[in-house]
Formats: sequence, C-alpha cells, structure tokens
Amino acid sequence: MNRKKTYLNAGRPGEGSGRGALWGLAAVLAAVLGPVLFAPSCANTKTPPTGGKKDTIPPVIVGLRPLPGDVNVPTDTKIQITFDEYVTVKEPKGIYLSPPLSKAPRYRLKGKTVEVYFEEPLRDSTTYTLNLIGAIADNNEGNMYPGFTLYFSTGPSLDSMLVTGTVVDCNTLQPVKGATVMMYRDLADSALFLSTPDASVRTDDWGYFALRNVAAAPYRLYAILDEANNNKYDPDNDKVAFVDSVIIPSIVVNDTLPEVLKYDMKDSAHCMARNSQYELALFRERPSKQLIKEHKRTAPRSFYMSFMAPDAKIDSMWIRGIPHNRLITQFNIQRDSLEVWVNDRRRMPDTLHVFVDYLKTDSLGKLEPFTEHLRLYEEGGSKSGGRRSSRRDLKHDDTTCVVEIKAEADKVEQDGFVFNFKYPIIWEGFDSVTLKSVNPRQQEAMMNFKVRRDSLNLRRYTLTPTEKLLPGYEYILKVPWRQFRDINGYYNDSSQVKVSLPKDDKLASLTLNLSGVNAKYIVDLLNEKRDKVVRSYVIEEDGSLLFPYIKGGSKYSIRLTEDRNRNGVVDTGSLLEHRMPEKVKLFRLRDGGYLLNIPEGAELEQNIDVAALFAD
Repeated sequence: MNRKKTYLNAGRPGEGSGRGALWGLAAVLAAVLGPVLFAPSCANTKTPPTGGKKDTIPPVIVGLRPLPGDVNVPTDTKIQITFDEYVTVKEPKGIYLSPPLSKAPRYRLKGKTVEVYFEEPLRDSTTYTLNLIGAIADNNEGNMYPGFTLYFSTGPSLDSMLVTGTVVDCNTLQPVKGATVMMYRDLADSALFLSTPDASVRTDDWGYFALRNVAAAPYRLYAILDEANNNKYDPDNDKVAFVDSVIIPSIVVNDTLPEVLKYDMKDSAHCMARNSQYELALFRERPSKQLIKEHKRTAPRSFYMSFMAPDAKIDSMWIRGIPHNRLITQFNIQRDSLEVWVNDRRRMPDTLHVFVDYLKTDSLGKLEPFTEHLRLYEEGGSKSGGRRSSRRDLKHDDTTCVVEIKAEADKVEQDGFVFNFKYPIIWEGFDSVTLKSVNPRQQEAMMNFKVRRDSLNLRRYTLTPTEKLLPGYEYILKVPWRQFRDINGYYNDSSQVKVSLPKDDKLASLTLNLSGVNAKYIVDLLNEKRDKVVRSYVIEEDGSLLFPYIKGGSKYSIRLTEDRNRNGVVDTGSLLEHRMPEKVKLFRLRDGGYLLNIPEGAELEQNIDVAALFAD
C-alpha cells in the first residue's frame, strides 16, 4: 500500500523485483553525493509496484554530471541528469538556471537522461543553481518528479549563503505560485528594468522560495510575475514586489535544512513549517503612459472612455453640435474611466464627434496637452452612416426609466434598499415611495426612511429605514408609476420589493470589538478561500461591528486594509518611489491560523487590537 509521500531532495530508498540494479546504482551515487540527493523521509517508505499494478512512484535520479558542489566546472558544460526510467519534460519553464542567462536553458532527451544545455557560455567564477520544479514526469504514467536543485561553480569556490521568503498577493494575501524572485548586487532601482539578476528562483505552490548558494553580500530583493519570461520587469504587464531595504544573507546553506529540501506540495505540515525570512506582496503599478485606451458609445445619449493610467487630467471636453451644459459626466474613483450622458432629448446624430483636451504621454515619456478627436458611432448604425434600428425592434426597457431595486435579506439592515438607475435621472419622487412592515399577525405599519445618493455613482441611491428591522417581519417597498424620469424623458414602471430577515436557526452571528483604531480602515469578512467578500464595513474609530446571518458550520477570515488616503479603495504601490501598497492584514488567531470556524447558531465575539495588528 502506498503511503502519503514526503519528497525530500531527490530520491527514495526502496527495494523490489525488476529494479535491483537501479537501487544498487542509486546507493553508490548516494555514497558520493551524501544527503543532497537521498535525504531520508519517514513518509516515503514504500515498495516499488510489481505485476500489473499501476506505477505511482515518480522517477529517481541515479546519475548526475556535474555533481552537486563541483567547482571549476567548464563554462561550456552540459548538465546530464539520468533517471531510473524513461522520462519526459512536462514543463520546460520548470528547468530554471540561477543566475539566468539571456536565453532560457534548452534540453534534449537521450534515453533515460535529460541533457540541459545553454546557448551561451556560463559566467566565469560564478556559483550556479539549476532548479527542477514541476518539470519532469515519467514517460508511462506521468508521475511528476518532486524537484531538485543542483549547485556548482565555474570558479574555485562555492557561494554558501541562503535567503528564504514567501510571495503573496497584496490584496488577498494568498500565496503566489510561479513568481520570479530576484536578487541584484547592483543596488540601483534601474537594475530591475535593465539587467538580469545575480540570483533568482521561482516560487512553489505555497508561494515559497529558497535562494541558495548566494554570496554574503548586499542585495536588493524583488519578485515579479514575469509575463514575458525574460527575467526583467515590464511595469506595463508585470506585477512586482520588493523589500524596501538592502538585505545581506545571514543563513549558511546546508543540504539538510528543511528550507532547501523538496516536499510534496500536498504535505502541508512540512511546507508550512519552513522558515520564511521575507514576505513580498505583489502589486500592479500604475501604468507609466497616459492615453485614451478605449472608447465606446453605449446608447444614443451616452458613452464612456477609459484611460491607460489613473488620475487622468482633462482640461475640457465638448461634443460637436451639443451645448456643454447638456453634458453629465462621472469619473470613477481612480479617475481612469469616464462616463458621459447627454441631457438633451433632441434626436442624437448617428456619429458623435467628441473632442477631449487632456494631458497625454508623448514619445519622450512626458505629459503634454493634446486634443483627441473621438468618433462614436451609434449601435445599430455604421461608420458610413447606416440606418438605425426600426421602432419595431424597440423593447419595453428601451422606452422606460429602468431601475433595479435590490434588497438582500441577510444584508438589508446594513445596506438598505439599493436603487440602481440605468441612466441618470432628472426628476425624482422618493417622497411617493412607501415602506411598510407586516408583523407575524399580518398587522401593517408604515415606516420612515432616509434616502442618500451615492457619492461615487450618481445613478445609485440607497433607501435606509430609520426604525430597527425585526426578525419575523416582512418589509414591503412600493414604487408608484411615473415617479422617476431619466435623461431620455422616460418614466419608471411601478414596482414592489419584499424582504424578510432570515429566521434560520442554523445561521450565526459574529461581533468584532475593534480597539486601537487610529486611521481609516476597510474591514472585510472573507469566505474560506478568501476570494469573496461576505460583508464589509469602513471604520474610523473604535467600536463594534455586527455580522449577522452568517452561514454556520463554515470558516471565514477577517481582513483589514489601512486606507491611508481615505479614498475607500486599496491603493497600489510604486517601485521607483519606494512606496508600498496600502497595508493589508489578516487577523491571526491564537492557534496561528487565519480561519475562524463559526458553528451553526453561534453568537461569537472577537476582540481585535487594530494598532497591534498593523504594528507587526
């Protein structure tokens, strides 16, 4: 029976019919290489399959040239890795040389040997590591080889230091697999853009990296998601992370250190136990070029344009034949997307000629005034002035002030009733809207409410009851006919929305008691995978937050984001300005984990010292 496997640096002990000669060769090789290739593993004891059983054992290295730790290796060397069975290269990117050359390593298969070669000479007097991570599988069953790092020097000595760490996403704090971690002896910021690193490695499934056999010297440490696979940072396409100080390696590498051993990525106990010296949070920088990236006419009286970079600077904008005071405009919070509506019920031309005066990046990379002429064609027409759709093609919504009213049972206490209009409204009658409660005895009562227009979306309004909502009650919101009129001159249909607070006994609640709040923070309750926000609050002072009607028997994480500039979003960082993205922290429980297990029907309280959390 196969046991759970913990793969260390390369091999496995074992014995069985059909492979005795191979195990003998492996034993001889182990005597030469020591623990580098055949570190013992308590979870790796097994007998090779015999008979007709499916082979579930990954390939084993039984020969290497050069050997680990070899010095004075010729700069034109070819690396030969021989396995105990025929193999294939599943992922060429998993064969990774550090420091990298201008071109990635090449390979050829010769029998059971993978020969790795390079299209240019290696550097003189340089310590190299060749990493095999997720690259090799056996030829028959596709069993993946767990991984291996070969280290050697083209000079008379080996560098002997180690740097470890973890790469995470700056927003979710989830580990990032396949990020390229790079160290530079050149401490100038331009090195990341212009030159290849002095040491580099790719992160594993846990976002973990170990840069081994590096020099005891000052370095700059970076990580990128290298879309072009060229070991250089492209700010327009790659995400980046950095340590904002010079580092000097302090750990002497040893082949028995857990940090340099290769584990089965499903072996969470060993993978999580590895020491991580640095945590690098990947973010996407603001694009360096400013220009109008996209533009589209969305309706006869509306269009949008998006910009390459945020904070677009528009001096003026006008539309041929339309008075300027007839335009309604709305930027998003990052000011990289602009919506425009024409508040004029005259027939709109098939083509809108829009002129935008703004600061655009020129060929020298400078922002200069520029006037751009946009031609926006109506949908259903054509660039040559095709005929518009017939009125017989119009739908009911095409001649109605369309409004979506949303109220979720588990969030209505916090979010209220949300009105989303398709177009800006020029006349509103919220005083005609009614809200009533119906108790379990079917007794009705009218309720008071307040209305607020969203400061970031002029088509969004929130209606919030001024009285406390009660379980077991039904709440009915009615909107009469012809009480709202949009820029097209159309009126709304009548509508009704009903909502009741959840009554399921299995639902739970969580109260967060927050202290040490000395800035503005965004507090999110996340699902177990941390890919969905279940509830969210914005706080600026100490207090308690109630998260009611939570699905019991599930696990959640608590994420806090420091909103330094108080704009309600997570702002990115800047490499050249040495500015990190706004801090994001997960609340850590006493057991060291981040998942809060909320039983069914529970009413839990959790105290969080925000100042202490962000002091780490």
